[in-house]
Amino acid sequence: MASKRFQITWKTILLPALGLLAFFLYLYLFNVDIPTIIATAQRIDLTIYSLAIVAVIFDTFFFALSWRSLLNFLSVKLSVVKSFLYVWFGIFMDIVIPAESVSGEISRIYLVTREQNGTSGKVVASLVAHRLMGMSIYIVSLFASLFILLTKGQSNGMVFNLTLFIIVTTTIFLVLLIFLCVKEKWTLKIIDVAIRFVEYVGRGRWKLVSVREEVVKAARMFHNSMKQFGRAPKNLFTSLFFQVLSWLFSIGVSYLVFLSIGSPLHWSVIILTCSLVAAVKAIPLGVPFEAGLPEITMSTLYIMLGVQPDISATATILIRILTVWLRFFIGFAVQQWLGIKAITGANSKIAMPKMEKA
Repeated sequence: MASKRFQITWKTILLPALGLLAFFLYLYLFNVDIPTIIATAQRIDLTIYSLAIVAVIFDTFFFALSWRSLLNFLSVKLSVVKSFLYVWFGIFMDIVIPAESVSGEISRIYLVTREQNGTSGKVVASLVAHRLMGMSIYIVSLFASLFILLTKGQSNGMVFNLTLFIIVTTTIFLVLLIFLCVKEKWTLKIIDVAIRFVEYVGRGRWKLVSVREEVVKAARMFHNSMKQFGRAPKNLFTSLFFQVLSWLFSIGVSYLVFLSIGSPLHWSVIILTCSLVAAVKAIPLGVPFEAGLPEITMSTLYIMLGVQPDISATATILIRILTVWLRFFIGFAVQQWLGIKAITGANSKIAMPKMEKA
C-alpha cells in the first residue's frame, strides 16, 4: 500500500468528484440560486478563511497526538512526526476508498505493523480506544447543542428526531464496542465463526490454521491492551484531552468559514451539524459517507436551523473544500513521501549486504 507510489488518476478523484456533482444536483433540484452562491463566495475574507486552513492542520495534529499517546502507553513507540504523517495517510485513504469508518484505520494498522512487526493487536486496541473516545465526544456534543437549541426555541422537529436517532444509534454501537473490548470470549468466537465461514466458502482449498493462530494471538494482545487502558485512566485522560482539542479545531473550521463570508453562526448550530456528520461517519459499518451525503446533510441541516439557502450552500462548499479537497491533496503528498521513503529504505537494505561483501 504505502510501499508503492500512488498516481492520481480519474479513478482516484472519482468519489469526491461524484460527491460534488450530487451536491450541485441537489442545489439544482431545490432551486438554490447558483449565481447568488458565487456572489456570496466572492466576498469571502481570505484572512479569516486562511485561519480555517490553519484550524484544519491543528485538528489533524491534535488528533494524531491523541492516537500517539495511546500507542506509546502500549510500548508501540511512534514519533510525533510519524503519527502525524500516518494520520494524513489514513485521511487520504478514507477519501479515496468508499469505507469512511474503516479504511483509514486499516491503513494506519498496516503502516505501524510494517515498521514494528507483531504489534497489530496493540495498534488495533489504540484505534478502538480512540474511536470510543471520539464517539463519546460526539454524543456529548449532540446532547449539549440540542439542549441549547431547545432552550432558545430554535430546534426543528425533524432535526430533533434525527439527532435523537443518531444519539441512540451511536450509543448502541458504543456499548457493543465496549462489550467486545471486555468480552474476550465473544471476540474469539466471532473470529472462529469468520474463519470457518471463509474455509467453507473456499470448499476446503484454503487451510487457515496459521492465519487463525495469528489472528487469535493478535486478539489476545488486543484484549490485554484494553485491560491496560482500563488500569491507566490518566493516560486515557491525556489522549482524551488532545482529542477534545482536535474536535474544537474541527468545529472552528465551520465557524471560521461562516465568519469569512460575513454570516457568523451560533456555536450550537455548528456543533450540532458537525456532530451529526461526524457521528454517522464514526459508526463502524464501512458506510461510504464522504461523497455527496455530507454536503447534502450539512446544507439541509443549516437551512432547517434558520440559515438562508444561499449562505448554507456557499458555506458548505467552502467547508468541504477544506475538509475534503485540502486534506485529499495533503494526504496524497504524504502518501507519495511515505512511498518514496519505503522504496529508498528497501533499496538501502538490499545494497548494504553487497557493500559488506565488497
